[in-house]
Amino acid sequence: MSDAPGPHPSAPGPFLALGPRVGLRPFSHGDADEFTARARESRELHRPWLFPPCTPEAYAAYAGTLLGDPARAGFLVCERAEGGRIAGFVTINNIVRGAFRSGALGYGAFAHAAGRGLLTEALGLVLDHAFGPLELHRLEANIQPGNAASRALVRRAGFRLEGFSPAMLFIDGAWRDHERWAVTAPATAPEPAARTRDGLSACG
Repeated sequence: MSDAPGPHPSAPGPFLALGPRVGLRPFSHGDADEFTARARESRELHRPWLFPPCTPEAYAAYAGTLLGDPARAGFLVCERAEGGRIAGFVTINNIVRGAFRSGALGYGAFAHAAGRGLLTEALGLVLDHAFGPLELHRLEANIQPGNAASRALVRRAGFRLEGFSPAMLFIDGAWRDHERWAVTAPATAPEPAARTRDGLSACG
C-alpha cells in the first residue's frame, strides 16, 4: 500500500496547462511530503537512470533551484481524475536565451503512473508551453542508450536522434554515455522580437 499522503491542498490550484487526464503546475515547497513519498515508492522503477529527491531536505533544495533560477523551469504532472495527485514531473534545465533559445529536458513518472501514457500526455503539454509562453526554440533530452522507455517516450513526442556523446554525464558514480535527442519548435510558433547584441530591439 502506498505511504504517500493525499494531494496537497494547493494541488487543484491553477494549472499552467491541461490535457484530458493530466495538468501541469509549478513545483512548490508544500509538495515535499507527497513528492518524496512517491519518489521512495519508485526507486526500483527509476534506478539506475533517475535519482529524484527522496527526503524533505533534498526536495527543498531541488524545488528551491527550480523556483529561484531563471535558467530552469519545473512542472509537476498531476492526475485530474485523482484530485490532483502527483504522477510525475518534467523539468527544463540550462535554459539559454538570445539566438539559441534552448533548454535541456528532464522527466520522470512515479511508479503508480508508469505505463499509463500520462507522461506522454504531459510531455506534449510541456512542449506547447516551452515553444509558446517560454519562447524557446529547441529542447534536448540526453538519454543513456540502455534506457529504452525514455528513448521511446521522446520518440513518440517527435524528438529526433542527433548524436552520441561518450562519458557525457556523471551519474551514479560513473561517467555515462548518452544519446542526444532534440526537437525544435514548429514553423508556426511565434517568433520573439528581434534583438541586437546590446538587448535593444532591432529595426528593419
